[in-house]
Amino acid sequence: MTEQEIMDYARAEFEWLHAHPELAYEEFETTARLRAAFGHADIRILDVPLQTGLVAAIGTGAKPIVALRTDIDALPVHEETRLPYASQYDGKMHACGHDFHMASVLAAALLLKEREANLIGTVYIVCQPAEEAPGGARTVLDTGVLAEVTAIFGIHARPIYSVGTFGVCTGGMMASVDKFEIIFHGTGTHAAQPDRGCDPIVMAAQFVTAAQSIVARNVSPLRPGVVSVTHINAGTTWNVLPERAWMEGTIRLFDADDRTLVKGRVEALAKGIAAGFGGRAEVSWTAGPPAVVNTERWNALARDAAAQEGFAVVDAVPWMAGEDFAYYQESMESCFAFIGTGLAPENHHPKFMVDPAAIPQTARYLVRMAEEVLKRLK
Repeated sequence: MTEQEIMDYARAEFEWLHAHPELAYEEFETTARLRAAFGHADIRILDVPLQTGLVAAIGTGAKPIVALRTDIDALPVHEETRLPYASQYDGKMHACGHDFHMASVLAAALLLKEREANLIGTVYIVCQPAEEAPGGARTVLDTGVLAEVTAIFGIHARPIYSVGTFGVCTGGMMASVDKFEIIFHGTGTHAAQPDRGCDPIVMAAQFVTAAQSIVARNVSPLRPGVVSVTHINAGTTWNVLPERAWMEGTIRLFDADDRTLVKGRVEALAKGIAAGFGGRAEVSWTAGPPAVVNTERWNALARDAAAQEGFAVVDAVPWMAGEDFAYYQESMESCFAFIGTGLAPENHHPKFMVDPAAIPQTARYLVRMAEEVLKRLK
């Protein structure tokens, strides 16, 4: 295939993938589509015990080994874009750009296959399930397939940048993610006699307000952080104070020590408020990925590779969203970059959309990055 034929094919696959979104660990059609694409190109697919997702290999099979990663899952979002290739599955949408990631990495894989004889080492193509779960990265890592990979590289669609813009920064790119659940236990009573009970709604309300001081008064103002209460449920009717109030929310931070500190403050504040009102609080956590943190070693090369492919290179604005690419960074070198996909509503919005014109340039960047890193690692 010529380069133009590869790009036209990747564009068509992007539209198919967008129209057929699948949720985390349900990406069976998506995996089959990718498997067929690699098979038609005679790209070797590794025998890896994954129910969804796959890992393919291009090159000699020998070290050094670097990896290009794409996530493949979609979100439970009802699409409102009115695109001609909009989601055919009600309530499911590629609202975060994973279809763009897949198309760009697929095009890069096909380009690398065309020049396979000249590769110094091996490039793994990691098609990862369940980034939105999150945790699909751990599912891939747990197979051991990446044990000999030295460095891994990823991208993320960003609708705050125009097509042709490339962003990286040294340090925190995306935040750590933790989910909390709090149950405030009180004593139910008639709403006309609150003195005969212990009101958990008041406890919850006090916590929502006080929680906003946790970052402001415990974390350095030079380091971003967020504590958000996103869901509250309490009571069943208008004239009864309930026994309990339940809420959930999230904390997002870039610094590991801040992450530990803020979790402790959330628990202490919830339990202290509850005790102060004569009740009690239960706090439970669901730990998400750590922060995505880039180091300068590969950032410099990424900036140069992107510039050579015609990108306008900018210092990325760190994003408080989470990304389980961070799990790869715990065991191998990496660089994670933001790709401008055209100004549009934010990721996860029902009107989020990607300009597919960003695919060819992104694919060429990924190819150049893989080739240059292999040369430097040899």
